Amino acid sequence: MPRSTWKNNERVVARKLGTERTPLSGGNSKITSSDTLHEKFYVEVKQRKKIPFYTTFKETVEKAKKENKIPMVVIHEKFAKRRLIIMDYDDFIENFVK
Repeated sequence: MPRSTWKNNERVVARKLGTERTPLSGGNSKITSSDTLHEKFYVEVKQRKKIPFYTTFKETVEKAKKENKIPMVVIHEKFAKRRLIIMDYDDFIENFVK
């Protein structure tokens, strides 16, 4: 029986972060509800057919390539206190984890 795509995706993300996928990740785990057992990051891995902000990120990637820079998109909901960073997973691993 083939492995579930989303479970495999969680495993890959966890390994690259230097940890493991949480067994029974989500609300069924007695350890954490995070998808990984990372000590510092609470990681939620989502897999969708289409991600709305992906088009914006793809455009940013092309512009960043021209300037030999790492692409990053900062999103902010009006009146929200938080700003979120969207960046390529491998760029994050290479620059912040290793």
